[in-house]
Amino acid sequence: MSGILLVTGGAGFIGSAVVSAALDSGRRVRILDSFRPDVHGGEPDLPQGVEVMRGDVRSAETVARALVGVDAVSHQAGKVGLGADFADAPDYVSSNALGTAVLLAGMTASGIGRLVLASSMVVYGEGLYRGADGSRRPPARRREDLEAGRFDPLDDGHPLEPVLITEHDSTEPRNAYAASKLAQEHLGLAWAIATGGTVAALRYHNVFGPGMPQNTPYAGVASLFRSALERGEAPRVFEDGRQRRDFVHVADVARANLAALDWTVTARSGTSRPFNVGSGTVHTVGELAEQLSLASGGPAPVVTGEFRLGDVRHITASSDRLRAELGWTSRVSFEEGTREFATAPLRAAVPGSAR
Repeated sequence: MSGILLVTGGAGFIGSAVVSAALDSGRRVRILDSFRPDVHGGEPDLPQGVEVMRGDVRSAETVARALVGVDAVSHQAGKVGLGADFADAPDYVSSNALGTAVLLAGMTASGIGRLVLASSMVVYGEGLYRGADGSRRPPARRREDLEAGRFDPLDDGHPLEPVLITEHDSTEPRNAYAASKLAQEHLGLAWAIATGGTVAALRYHNVFGPGMPQNTPYAGVASLFRSALERGEAPRVFEDGRQRRDFVHVADVARANLAALDWTVTARSGTSRPFNVGSGTVHTVGELAEQLSLASGGPAPVVTGEFRLGDVRHITASSDRLRAELGWTSRVSFEEGTREFATAPLRAAVPGSAR
């Protein structure tokens, strides 16, 4: 019988979907999760047949215990989202970079050589654009432009055309969360080179679906819209609502994790490879809010013109590498996913969290 799959953060939104998919595929699964109160508003429902360990991935002793009998790790634990302000930076670095370093050190000591790492589209920063003289990555948007309602990056006063970004394009993290996610990828590469291990770094795009967290400043935009509708309120859409994103269903993300686990068996030793995980279709943030409002029968969205420094305007993925090398394709369409998500249960609200 094969060894155990350890899913760090396996009680969380994406982690729990990975756990369920792995169990359905016949794998033995162990969860390591800290159940931190700013993520979990209560005890999450976990599937039968999974071993659960409570503990922090930053604890070497805890990690050593969790890795007994394990032959592969799906590392989903960490702090997500743009956060409230830069004061969150130490927690991002500790939760994400330090946590990954401790895990990798433990895997080295235990002789475990296969890792699937939850990375993010945020490592790219702003998306890829086409201008008059070819493709480019525009600089960070200026506060004065955003305050004036000039949301799109410009090229000599002319709008740039957003295009799909690939794993060949450079990374340029523009907030503390993004920097910590790229640090995880760099640590994974250093570990693979040093130990001969294999790492699949999955750069998730905008993941949504049942079981998302609600009412926290770290939740994704889909969760914030859904939480507002749950309260009978109109979703509040920042900027002009035309921000382009790739919304991918959590069930498809879980399937990508299983495909990546299989890839780590056959990949060349000492390899760390990033893969975009997106649906391959482009929608706007405003379209997401509209679809959720319609499907739930709730109030229409309100476009506020508000903005957050550090947010990017457009970021959409090419997932061709994932399809070509891992045989993965998304199965849940935007329309099907939003209809389901509009009335699907969310996680228990985190006490004291902002709306």
